[in-house]
Amino acid sequence: MGNVQVTEGVLLRIVVRVAAPLTALALVVSGCSSSEPVASPSVSAATSVPAITDGGSTIAPTPVAVPTRDTLSQIATSKSKAIDVYPNPNKSDFTTLQADDVLTAPDETPFVFLVKRVTDGWLEVWLPTRPNGATGWIHTDDVTLADTRYWIDVDLQDFELKVYDDEDMVFQTAIGVGQDELPTPGGTYYIRELLQPPNPDGVYGPFAYGLSGYSPVLDSFNGGDAVIGIHGTDDPSSIGNTVSHGCIRMPNDSITEIVTKVGLPLGTPVFINA
Repeated sequence: MGNVQVTEGVLLRIVVRVAAPLTALALVVSGCSSSEPVASPSVSAATSVPAITDGGSTIAPTPVAVPTRDTLSQIATSKSKAIDVYPNPNKSDFTTLQADDVLTAPDETPFVFLVKRVTDGWLEVWLPTRPNGATGWIHTDDVTLADTRYWIDVDLQDFELKVYDDEDMVFQTAIGVGQDELPTPGGTYYIRELLQPPNPDGVYGPFAYGLSGYSPVLDSFNGGDAVIGIHGTDDPSSIGNTVSHGCIRMPNDSITEIVTKVGLPLGTPVFINA
């Protein structure tokens, strides 16, 4: 497939990985298949991208209200494949976040962030790095901004995922989620990339969204970071159960409809309710 133009937000590019082995997809949706080998669980949060800290403590967001008709979500797209992230607008020190570190195909995928707060010349954004929920500050001059009314609500207890356009639910599906010992983490995340696996009938189905969150118990999986994803499945019986290594799986026709008919932009907020 080629590019898919969405009605709001940024251009959403589908990355076709036809020639790549499926393990390459583990960089985005690692730890999702209960049939694949898994690394030993660990409470460590190792990552090649340093967490943004202020005074030695990690900056983490407070819960936010879901979007309403008066509350748009804003998506910041970096103008380059590297962006400087500051612990707060008054600090001079920064961490340079590279698209290569957090995207499977950085040359083909926009480098996006979900905006939490806007001040004069600055944006506080959720970061696609460990720990989950970390935020940092970026210069408005370094990004382009777009609004979206789309958002995703995930209910882990009811095994249900809903897609909203403003206050209107436009899609609903049953899901499978992480096992008790390999849980799907609750919190506020966003869609950071979309991939098309080489085998639409494989363990990830025809499409897979990579989210900005990570497994809370796995450092890595199949040679990549243990990123949480939303994807299809080759095991329909797993829907409605705690079966994965942290990812959210849904029927293949459901993920196909979300991608090809709803057309969510990269940066779409994802609220996972544990």
